[in-house]
Amino acid sequence: MKHDPIVLDEHRGMAAQQATEIRRRLSEVEADQAALRGRRTELEKFLIAAPAPTWREAAEKARYLIGLFATTSMGRDPRRQKLIAGVLDDFSRLSGEPAATPAAAAADAGDELAT
Repeated sequence: MKHDPIVLDEHRGMAAQQATEIRRRLSEVEADQAALRGRRTELEKFLIAAPAPTWREAAEKARYLIGLFATTSMGRDPRRQKLIAGVLDDFSRLSGEPAATPAAAAADAGDELAT
């Protein structure tokens, strides 16, 4: 005789269900952060491995470092955000890429770290 599995969450109180859901989500976030740290370490090993052969590649390394700085408390200062956006725009302009708006450039700096 085959029985369907019992869903234990249905037999617990709402507070216990919420606590379980919080633990599950926290575990997922911690796993995602660990994976991100691993990918960041691999990227940094790659960036350190050899000097940049071109100005464009040197600018990409600098963009990465500027993006890291942009996520710090000092980098979130509005004056520094303008400076960061300006430098990233300079990199784009000097490398022949289409210019981004300052707000988009600052957002891109933070987005690069998330990937």
